[in-house]
Amino acid sequence: MIQKYISIILLILLFGCNEKKEISSINPENWEKRSINLNKIKDSLEYGKSYLSIYSQIYSMNQHRVHNLTAMVSLRNTSDLDSIYILKAEYYDTHGNSVRKYFNYPIFLAPMETTEIIIDEIDVTGGTGSNFIFEWKIPKNCPEPLFEGVMSSTMGQQGLSFTTLAKRIK
Repeated sequence: MIQKYISIILLILLFGCNEKKEISSINPENWEKRSINLNKIKDSLEYGKSYLSIYSQIYSMNQHRVHNLTAMVSLRNTSDLDSIYILKAEYYDTHGNSVRKYFNYPIFLAPMETTEIIIDEIDVTGGTGSNFIFEWKIPKNCPEPLFEGVMSSTMGQQGLSFTTLAKRIK
């Protein structure tokens, strides 16, 4: 009887360990519900491009030991009146290689709305010098969007967190 229980527990453990882990929290539905055709917008829009540094790993103790981080990329519309449009959110690794594009069409953020991109702690494809490029359009006299990175990790009773802020490059 005990052998039966042990066999069942071993089977549960064996099949439970084969669960496929998600590498990055990419939810295409989040972007699809925000898609918009900019050809329908008659107002002239100002174009911009922003750079945001992200850290999926940081060095710990020396250059040969790294600590993995969860990164939350926050895309914020700072206007309380106008919607803004994000044309591109592309993630690059330490060496400048494109890791992934999060959507292939313009999306909108309503006034004061925020959405996020999450880079899971187990997703280390970006490395210690990863970054994002955002392309966006806003109505004239509208405040620019705000792009922030929040990196965090907890292990036992220790926690680590810090932020980065995007810089407009065009």
